[in-house]
Amino acid sequence: GASVRDMVEGFAENFIKEVATTRRGDIVRLIVAEGPRFPAVADFYYREVVTRGLAGMRALIELGIARGEIKHKNLARFPQILVAPALIAVIWQSLFSKHAPLDAIEMFRVHLDLIFGERRAT
Repeated sequence: GASVRDMVEGFAENFIKEVATTRRGDIVRLIVAEGPRFPAVADFYYREVVTRGLAGMRALIELGIARGEIKHKNLARFPQILVAPALIAVIWQSLFSKHAPLDAIEMFRVHLDLIFGERRAT
């Protein structure tokens, strides 16, 4: 009975807590930095992680469109847009957090406001 936004927000909170702010984020940073030099590693990560994540996000987006929660139907073509703040959080955490800490969860909520509309206070 959860909304699509609630499901995406749950994913984001878990990702930020378990990946972006931990050593697990090092894997993502390693793929970003060294993927071009080691394409077999990037291919493996794409095949085993990225494609599955994008398929899940696309399914949630399509559910959101069907339920009328998401108005922009083209978002299903680009599920990367939905998860972009998670990647930004990983990169920001390693490069800039000592200079300007990022509230990644709040950033993600603002991003979701842009996609779903502002959440109404209850």
